[in-house]
Amino acid sequence: ELSIEQRFVPESCPRAVRPGDFVRYHYLGAFPDGTRFDSSYDRGSTFNVFVGKGQLIAGMDEALVGMCVNERRYVRIPPRLAYGTEGVSGVIPPNAVLHFDVLLIDLWNSEDQVQVQTYFRPEKCPRTVQVSDFVRYHYNGTFLDGTLFDSSHNRMRTYDTYVGIGWLIAGMDQGLLGMCVGEKRIITIPPFLAYGEEGDGKDIPGQASLVFDVALLDLHNPKDGIAIEDQQVPESCERRSQTGDFVRYHYNGTLLDGTLFDSSYSRNRTYDTYVGKGYVIAGMDEGLLGVCTGEKRRIIIPPHLGYGEEGRGKIPGSAVLVFDIHVVDFHNPSDSVSITVNYKPSNCTVLSKKGDYLKYHYNASLLDGTLLDSTHSLGKTYNIVLGFGQVVVGMDMGLQDMCVGERRTVVIPPHLGYGEDGVEGEVPGSAVLVFDIELLELVSGLPEGYMFVWNGEVSPNLFEEIDQDHNGEVLLEEFSEYIQAQVDSGKGKLAPGFDFEKIVKNMFTNQDRDGNGKVTAEEFKLKDQEAKEEHDEL
Repeated sequence: ELSIEQRFVPESCPRAVRPGDFVRYHYLGAFPDGTRFDSSYDRGSTFNVFVGKGQLIAGMDEALVGMCVNERRYVRIPPRLAYGTEGVSGVIPPNAVLHFDVLLIDLWNSEDQVQVQTYFRPEKCPRTVQVSDFVRYHYNGTFLDGTLFDSSHNRMRTYDTYVGIGWLIAGMDQGLLGMCVGEKRIITIPPFLAYGEEGDGKDIPGQASLVFDVALLDLHNPKDGIAIEDQQVPESCERRSQTGDFVRYHYNGTLLDGTLFDSSYSRNRTYDTYVGKGYVIAGMDEGLLGVCTGEKRRIIIPPHLGYGEEGRGKIPGSAVLVFDIHVVDFHNPSDSVSITVNYKPSNCTVLSKKGDYLKYHYNASLLDGTLLDSTHSLGKTYNIVLGFGQVVVGMDMGLQDMCVGERRTVVIPPHLGYGEDGVEGEVPGSAVLVFDIELLELVSGLPEGYMFVWNGEVSPNLFEEIDQDHNGEVLLEEFSEYIQAQVDSGKGKLAPGFDFEKIVKNMFTNQDRDGNGKVTAEEFKLKDQEAKEEHDEL
């Protein structure tokens, strides 16, 4: 009788041989005395055949039924179920009992379809693979018995391809459809949907079922534009970015599977760029339009609007990019100072002008509200002479025409503030500045071009009064003492906010026309006299 001994049965047996199935198996054929008469191992290829269709001796047809892939059976076949009384000339004698040591490698049926087993699917799946999509995935390729024939992991590079347009074997084209990014599935493909009877000529033999363990990393379609998700827009959004604006933003850049490739936070510095001018990839140029200061958004960029087929640095070719951005501020190079008056006293007749000495309090911040500096925390006012470059240009502009007690908010673009360089450790480069200002004191300045004026009539013997030792020469010390006396007595007034010694030295130097450190009567002239002489000369 036919004798079957199961020498090894795998723990998992999802499918067993049935009549009509196609099998691939290895065997050793021997007589009862151990003499070997045949071996598939010696030929270096499996024996491939349909079961139950008369292509095998009857005993083998029967013995293979019920086998699992990777199962090993020891089969004893009597002559009547083998080669009978005839035998096989020169190989099998008549009435020979045959022993076969059989190992099943592969099993499929002509009615099989692609089998998909998903063993991980992310909770969030906004999009699945469709025909004509371009995908990037990792895989391990094995035969049904678990033998590895290929792996993208070993090459440390994804397999990148279009789906459904014939770039892949038919079974893989089918097996990838409906996958989510991050999903992992096992795709089992019968040979007639893979490499068929011939195999691939290298690693895959003919009539081999293939098993692919696939992890989908990326997915896009050539028709895709950018996608914007997870917007968090501030309640107050007075202005949105436009082409030509300069934007400062933080970002985390990841691939679709969440792999981080870059982050401005790790550098502790915003990324600063013009929008719509080609300074960044096309997708980011588009994604930064219409943002508000303080807004957060996710920008998903397909590779044809990112770094294309070649990729860049840590970004692989044909990769979809995901940027989670936070807009810190933006401005336009054509922007001027913006002034918003928050409070103005009813009595507001004296307005600040160039040359006035101002004392004021301020809070300085960035557009996103980050506090930079405050005079309140220092417990003292900030004091300047308006229009003399003692503050940034934008602040000189923002303090004009202000009255004591007035409060205003002054927004200063970087080209009127601290520019591209900023102030190291204090003000970031290209930052828009916001000053909340309260003017506390105003001392009117002198007419433009004057550092000292008389409050009354000028003495006709002015030089003699200054020349205290009456030697016909005035030294800096004499000149300084005289000016100080006029200021103390109220007869003269110095430009407020400047250092007394510097003003006096500057006035003296203007009079000392030959530069010898002494002023003579011939050199000494008042400002109105100088202007008249110059006019006469002209």
